[in-house]
Amino acid sequence: MSNRNTHVGAKTRDAILQAAADVASVDGLEGLSIGRLAVEMSMSKSGLFAHFGSKEELQLATIEVARKRYVREVIAPAMTAEPGLAELHALCQSFLSYVERRVFPGGCFFAAAMAEFDAKSEGPVRDRIAACQNMWMASLEHATEVAQHKRQLRSSVDPQQLAFELEGAMLAANWYVHMFSDPAYLERARGSVRSRLAGDATPTGLRVLEALNDAATPS
Repeated sequence: MSNRNTHVGAKTRDAILQAAADVASVDGLEGLSIGRLAVEMSMSKSGLFAHFGSKEELQLATIEVARKRYVREVIAPAMTAEPGLAELHALCQSFLSYVERRVFPGGCFFAAAMAEFDAKSEGPVRDRIAACQNMWMASLEHATEVAQHKRQLRSSVDPQQLAFELEGAMLAANWYVHMFSDPAYLERARGSVRSRLAGDATPTGLRVLEALNDAATPS
């Protein structure tokens, strides 16, 4: 196969997977089918099937595309913030912005995937979803630990517990804003994040949060 054909094939595969990620955010990874994607892509079933050897391969490739989109839309923007409390705050705000902007039409891809696979037997697809979620939680925990090192959060704070509580507020916003089509739930989550971080912040951390609030307030 020529380099040109290889490039065209890769572009087609990526386009299929981008569409698959959007579909899966609404209908679930188990709802992916060659027939549904063929309609979405205006392709023949045989032409689309040639790109994937099995449904599991399609699901795993879709998760990877979704992970890259998540990193680009949530993680990367937050990494421009100062390490520590500002970064932790930015990760939360970035997630809520990602939900608000409907980066995936069905809301957070990984929230939907966890709800779909949490009670299923272990397997490659479930394991990959869990690994992606663990990476996200590790980002929140690491930012917390840096904030503690910089004396912006109290040393008594449990990074895993804080990450769990912040995630709870963000996931609730994701589900409620889509269920009730009410963006007020995003503001509720933003308020919960601010209150939770302020409750564990040191005087140094409170100054960081105040500066972030001032920067976000229109003049």
